[in-house]
Amino acid sequence: MTGPVDPPAADRTESPHPVNGLDDVVHQRVRLGVLTIAHEARRVEFGFLRDQLELTAGNLSQHLAVLEKAGLIEMEKGYAGRRGRTWIVLTEAGRAALAEEIARLKRLIARVETTSGR
Repeated sequence: MTGPVDPPAADRTESPHPVNGLDDVVHQRVRLGVLTIAHEARRVEFGFLRDQLELTAGNLSQHLAVLEKAGLIEMEKGYAGRRGRTWIVLTEAGRAALAEEIARLKRLIARVETTSGR
């Protein structure tokens, strides 16, 4: 005899708490910043990201490696004049991951707003 079985997630009437679906790769402050800035432009230069996010080059490089390994960004190497440059481009997977993260954050905010004042 078997015990009760939980229904598949899609069949549950109550959805899990929105924080449970936040993506640790995307949600980290610097990586979320990289994805949002890259979303605003066709491509973004490494130095611009470094300055905007107030990071060292080494710290930014580590975060970019995580995002690239996850398939959320691509890095393009090239030259601007004689200087070597690295540009960051958001992939389709990156766009989808950012959109999902923003949607979950909106659901989380809505929960807080509807329960404030209790």
